[in-house]
Amino acid sequence: MEEQVLGCFGQRAQAGSGVREREQPVKEDVCRVGAREHGNQGRALPKVVTPVAKQAAVQVMTTCHGLSKAKACRIVGLSRTALYRPKVNWLERDKGVIDAINATLAKRPRWGFWKIFDRMRLDGHPFNHKRVHRVYCEMKLNMKRRTKKRVITRPRQPLDCPKEINETWSLDFMRDTLYDGRPFRTLNVIDEGNREGLRIEVGTSISATRVVRVMNELIEFYGKPEAIRLDNGPELTSEFFTDWAKEHSIELRFIQPGKPNQNAFIERFNKSFRDEVLDAHLFNTLSEAQEAAEIWLEDYNEYRPHESLGRLPPAIFKPRVCKPETSTSRL
Repeated sequence: MEEQVLGCFGQRAQAGSGVREREQPVKEDVCRVGAREHGNQGRALPKVVTPVAKQAAVQVMTTCHGLSKAKACRIVGLSRTALYRPKVNWLERDKGVIDAINATLAKRPRWGFWKIFDRMRLDGHPFNHKRVHRVYCEMKLNMKRRTKKRVITRPRQPLDCPKEINETWSLDFMRDTLYDGRPFRTLNVIDEGNREGLRIEVGTSISATRVVRVMNELIEFYGKPEAIRLDNGPELTSEFFTDWAKEHSIELRFIQPGKPNQNAFIERFNKSFRDEVLDAHLFNTLSEAQEAAEIWLEDYNEYRPHESLGRLPPAIFKPRVCKPETSTSRL
């Protein structure tokens, strides 16, 4: 019987022994090797520490194992006063507070604790704030605290049209999914001087390292831009990318958060690419998406008329002087 009682509640006290005889095994168990070090206390189950748990343990010992209430209280460390104290029906006792809170929330469901308490006081309820807060938390009404988000401050970028090529490039990301549901991204790069699409890079993950690699290939083929217009994505604001731009003396013109109109040239390019490629085709693999993007990009630069360019393709509106035979990149 003793082993069953000890197995249920993790107590090492021995029934029928004195208080001092019961203290020694417990003292040996809780002793540790050093201060603040975790040792093996020999307990397979958690201790019975709360009064409610101790009362339940006493109930099991007296009803199932035939121990007296005095002995059971000594084993679990519960005073008999707490055992015999009449239980309080908190639901009935706090009924007035609950009704007052529910009446206020029925009209104002988004109010927090202090607004509810102030309204209750104005309505003449005598409950103090500690009691109201206890009932408020027991009803699981405490709302999640909204922290203020840190917003990046950027100067406004005027959208002026460059007069020459390689003055300003624009970068942006797009997202779509394959036929089986796998997501992929595209990195789009254009030259604002003649609206020419320079690159559409397709991949499941395009990190800052890959962005730098693509930009190095474009610079090797087309030459270096004076500035790049871009948003505040994590790949573009990373230290790796900004250090690369500083090393190549390229100005980064970050647009203001939530202001995509400050990067309107690449946004218009993205709309055409989504309407004519991404929304018009289903892709099974990334290679299919990359091939479709390259075919469309050639058509966009050499055959598709642009109203903003006098109804001319970018390659005819402002031809680019480059020497592909000197490049080792396959774009």
